[in-house]
Amino acid sequence: MTRWTWHGGGLAAARAHFGEGDAPWLDLSTGINPNPWPVPADLAIDWQALPDEAGLAALERAAADHFGADPQHVCALPGTEIGLRMAGDVLPGPAVHLAPTYRTHGDMFGGSRPVTLAEAGDETLIVANPRNPDGATYAADDLLAHRGWLVIDEAFADGSPELSLADRVADDRRLVIFRSFGKFFGLAGLRLGFVIAPRAVIARFRARLGAWPVAAAGIAIGTAAYRDDAWITASRADLPCRAAALDTVLARHGLAARGNCPLFRLVETDQAEALFERLARRAILTRPFDYDPRWLRLGLPGNDADLARLDTALG
Repeated sequence: MTRWTWHGGGLAAARAHFGEGDAPWLDLSTGINPNPWPVPADLAIDWQALPDEAGLAALERAAADHFGADPQHVCALPGTEIGLRMAGDVLPGPAVHLAPTYRTHGDMFGGSRPVTLAEAGDETLIVANPRNPDGATYAADDLLAHRGWLVIDEAFADGSPELSLADRVADDRRLVIFRSFGKFFGLAGLRLGFVIAPRAVIARFRARLGAWPVAAAGIAIGTAAYRDDAWITASRADLPCRAAALDTVLARHGLAARGNCPLFRLVETDQAEALFERLARRAILTRPFDYDPRWLRLGLPGNDADLARLDTALG
């Protein structure tokens, strides 16, 4: 099970271990929008020239408008994972994190320790909101009451913009927020993310990133996607409907779905490992967890046919 408890997306390993089964494989192991932003065929990307500073600034302005943040507080990253792992070089330690959460949060600052919100003192606090893998959310006032630096991973906040504290970032507030492009827009392979922070912190990130932190494709696709208000609005309406349909299917098989994030659901059952294997032998990949063998996370099926296929496999 180790290969699939590390993170989602281990499709090649699943094929090698379980075979093709009822192929094509259906990957429900991630929390990535199964209906991605449609990249226009005529979108201009200059593959020969180095990424241009004006283009990077336009991307950061488009992202800032989407986040509700000041563009001066936004810095593009070659994926949020890299930015999170850089944070220990930019912010003071030691650090603690609210569990459960991403494995990366425990690796930050040379190793952060898990605490509850009530136990967090004045150390740098790392928190995911919405939380992974159970989709739980935290109230803004509870988070902002923290006395030290507050680092919020809002990777799944695009579908629930009311949760975001991006508009609260200011030069006199010890608040740093990370946002992911790939999850909501369904283009995880682009490896694009952002840090939103006081200007002094942004300057430290830029110094470490150096020139050309984001590829030309990331700049072009990210800028166009963040400016596509119609697609963003439609996706924010569609994802909760698909999540509700998934909840209905899970409930029909005695599985109670947990979480407020519309991109995934968590189920808790004594049969989680057997259920993972049963689905995998039918070419449906889900996400188990080594730290809680009773948990299984399922991403959203992208259409009615995939949902029906999951329904049949569960039965």
